[in-house]
Amino acid sequence: MSAAIPLVDGFGRVATDLRVSLTDRCNLRCTYCMPAQGLDWLPHAEVLTNEELIRLIRIAVENLGITSIRLTGGEPLLRPDLAQILAGIAALRPRPRIAMTSNGIGLARRAVELAELGLDRINVSLDTLDPETFKRLTRRRRLPDVLDGVEAAVAAGLAPVKINSVLMRGVNDHEAADLLEWAVRTGVELRFIEQMPLDAQHGWTRADMVTAAEIRRRLQERFVLTEDPADVIARGSAPAELFTVDGGPAKVGIIASVSKPFCGACDRVRLTSDGQLRNCLFAREESDLRAALRGGADDAELIRRWQLTMAGKRAGHGIDDPGFLQPDRPMSAIGG
Repeated sequence: MSAAIPLVDGFGRVATDLRVSLTDRCNLRCTYCMPAQGLDWLPHAEVLTNEELIRLIRIAVENLGITSIRLTGGEPLLRPDLAQILAGIAALRPRPRIAMTSNGIGLARRAVELAELGLDRINVSLDTLDPETFKRLTRRRRLPDVLDGVEAAVAAGLAPVKINSVLMRGVNDHEAADLLEWAVRTGVELRFIEQMPLDAQHGWTRADMVTAAEIRRRLQERFVLTEDPADVIARGSAPAELFTVDGGPAKVGIIASVSKPFCGACDRVRLTSDGQLRNCLFAREESDLRAALRGGADDAELIRRWQLTMAGKRAGHGIDDPGFLQPDRPMSAIGG
């Protein structure tokens, strides 16, 4: 195996973190992501096969310096061949770190299996602890399933188990401190994320977004938050600003994706479930690796396409630009 060539963009940023969407399908209908009736799911023939996924991930790891793989969706637990995909990634050398982002439904019965197959850690999306608010946000009564999944992930050693929470004004923003109290008690790491313009309905507005500064103020009404000295030094490309809670050891993270973007340190690249390579979450252009794969492209050609895509990465996501346009795909189709 030849030495890996770093995946460098035009601004000198090196991509080492590959986000892989396994499916655009989801078993929730979160209001900030998709309409009540769901979306038009991709036909199965357009979704990358297990073999196609593993080949692209292998190229990224062996030839392009990718060291971390995060499996996303939609909901990745809905992928029928998830076990085979996990095992295939874990068998790669050098072995990448393997993480997953899930809504937690079905996790309770699979957490041990996932850990045994090679999953290193997991993030679970959870925006509320109130059953009625959960139903309002997700249009499903599945909060107990998510909470059971979080507990199972902790017990299975998928550490650190991180919780991704989005606060929405007038909906669940009053729950910030309650969520943190629960996270500390449960032994998980909470991450608040500013709501981004990635909804299928294109209804996002900055005025409705609960900012990172607001989140911090709400938490400080009940907790003493102290900037983590180690985080200031070692944060690097990590998006969350970390704070110790009441002197530690518990920590909470706040991700200011919109109000305080971290594009200058971005180390991510994304592969959608239908084989489109994206150099930014908010990119409006994609590179069709699926067509190249199925057209007989060799590894050298796929590597060339990957490098060309990264070379065109912009300096930032441009949310504050007057001409900003949301991506045509919603978050569920891009992958988190």
